[in-house]
Amino acid sequence: MNFFKIIIITFIVTVVVSTSAIGQIIKGEAIVGLNLTHVEGDEVSGFKKFGLNIGAGALIPFKKNWDVSMEVVYNQKGARQSDQYHDVDTLGIVTTGAYKLRLNYVEVPILVHYTDKEFITIGAGFSWGRLVGVQEWEHGNLVESTTLNSNTYNKNDFSYIIDARIRIKGPLKFGVRYQSSMVKIRTREFTNFAGDTWTRDQFNRVLTFRLIYIFNETQSKRNKPTE
Repeated sequence: MNFFKIIIITFIVTVVVSTSAIGQIIKGEAIVGLNLTHVEGDEVSGFKKFGLNIGAGALIPFKKNWDVSMEVVYNQKGARQSDQYHDVDTLGIVTTGAYKLRLNYVEVPILVHYTDKEFITIGAGFSWGRLVGVQEWEHGNLVESTTLNSNTYNKNDFSYIIDARIRIKGPLKFGVRYQSSMVKIRTREFTNFAGDTWTRDQFNRVLTFRLIYIFNETQSKRNKPTE
């Protein structure tokens, strides 16, 4: 797919240019984490859907204690609701209120980070995500009309990110991240048992817990900017 090529080329160019420009002080990141997600506006509450957050990144120092990072991440989002009731409609179809949504993205987050005392790092930034997979279930049944190419969900997810990290030991850090869509991913119409209808815009909300291994950190410290 063309957008995968764009992501890879952009990442490589950023690393090469930055490395040449600042004297080989770029740092690499290997990332593995777990998401707790929900979709605001889907009538299902709570961060109940688990997902993966896996990827790699580059940290580029530009001032003392400051870095800018770029990542390429596989990010699983969505929503989940267990059975709420058991009923049978007039057509004999069983309804339970259960709901599950899987949204898989390839994302490119770009953040600015500040590190205090080589221990805690706070960051903020933005991300563009491209939808690469989607599945939806209602009342335990797969919704056949919801596919990647059905345009049920927006293929692009633009979001803001707030990020915090603490050093565990050496180059290994533990991070917590909050990510929220800035643009709706879907507008959906709902109908209740009384026949009332309403529409709601939907947005991804994600809490992520990550382990981050930093490469080239020792060399970067020796050459880091002093101001």
